[in-house]
Amino acid sequence: MKVDRIYTMSFSKIYPLYIAKAERKGRTKAEVDEIIHWLTGYTKKGLESALKREVNFETFFAKAPKLNPARSLITGVICGIRVEDIEEPLMQEIRYLDKLIDELAKGRVMEKILRQA
Repeated sequence: MKVDRIYTMSFSKIYPLYIAKAERKGRTKAEVDEIIHWLTGYTKKGLESALKREVNFETFFAKAPKLNPARSLITGVICGIRVEDIEEPLMQEIRYLDKLIDELAKGRVMEKILRQA
């Protein structure tokens, strides 16, 4: 998939995949939503609205109420690339979310996922 294609992809098409990945590993939709709320500042209502409007990734992150400044603490490899080394800002935001969902699916405790411990 070309990088620019992911930006225009509807977030609402990928969101169920995040939930499915988490649920396959015994985690919940509520935990996925908590991660999204923490990362982006979207409220439950705001997230539901974005999903209903089928906004793309670019709009989803551009309209995020408050990107969490602690997201810079997210490090590690996702899709073979170190998230902290990604230079393109939007791609880094997308990969931050991917990394957090991956950590959830791997059984990491929520406090560590949300960089609180």
